[in-house]
Amino acid sequence: MNDPVALLTDHDRLSQARGKAERVMACVGTVLLDKDREIRLAMTCLLARGHLLIEDLPGVGKTLLARTLATTLGLDFRRIQFTSDLLPADVIGVSVFEQAASEFRFHPGPLFAQVVLADEVNRATPKAQSSLLEAMEEHQVTAEGITYDLPEPFFVIATQNPVHQVGTFPLPESQLDRFLVRLGLGYPSPELERELLRGGDRRLLLKDIEPVITAAELSELQSAAATVHVAETLLDYAQALVAHTRQAPEFEYGLSPRGAVDLLAAARAWAMLDGHRGVRPEDLKAVFTPVVAHRLRARDAGEHGIEALVAQVLERVPLPG
Repeated sequence: MNDPVALLTDHDRLSQARGKAERVMACVGTVLLDKDREIRLAMTCLLARGHLLIEDLPGVGKTLLARTLATTLGLDFRRIQFTSDLLPADVIGVSVFEQAASEFRFHPGPLFAQVVLADEVNRATPKAQSSLLEAMEEHQVTAEGITYDLPEPFFVIATQNPVHQVGTFPLPESQLDRFLVRLGLGYPSPELERELLRGGDRRLLLKDIEPVITAAELSELQSAAATVHVAETLLDYAQALVAHTRQAPEFEYGLSPRGAVDLLAAARAWAMLDGHRGVRPEDLKAVFTPVVAHRLRARDAGEHGIEALVAQVLERVPLPG
């Protein structure tokens, strides 16, 4: 007898994956209102096996997005509050001598979770920030010469306050390059803010949220996103965009090879969420600024900021024929 799963076409698999992803986003949207694009970008980042950086003012819902996403996915969640006195051992873990066994035993830190919220990551010193570097890149940590694997899936959501605020340490370029997507949430709409002022605390809704998919199903969604076709002409377009960031005088340096790979991974995930069997130019353009802007440094961003300069790259590089 033929296996029904084996008889599924690639289109069927992508359609099923899209349906599951849409259920996740809809569930998150019941808690975080009026943020459909931001939720979709977060889901895109997760499907592309990347890490998410949320940069915005305190109190606009950054932590709520992270908690709701983890709860909806049914994943193990830990929150680490980054402060100026945080040490790498507070994140990774520490070896403690156990007298009964007459040996040191490693006690894993909060980093050993499937979804890790690094809250206000830029309030910690560079030494504490560096505790995330190996974990984000290689899904493992090394403590006292021993390497420990992290759980799968492993998804870091970091929040940071605007760099002009008191008590912040800018993230180095090497760490920014490890975040696939950066987004901001912004202020709520007047209607939503009125509901909050009436006492509608959205955090109270988390206790009623049930997981929509399992960790195994999430892994299937990530695998499905990676199979979305990318045509040669689309690769030409992506390389032209990347080359422009490296040649344009507005930027001190261009997009790294890792950034270029991340751009295609995000475009594949976005295309799947749109129901496209192959990546289209509009998919690449939709994720370009969230994937690229935090990786570049402008010589003079002016009053409009780095996002405006990145948007100009899309205007200057012609679409494929």
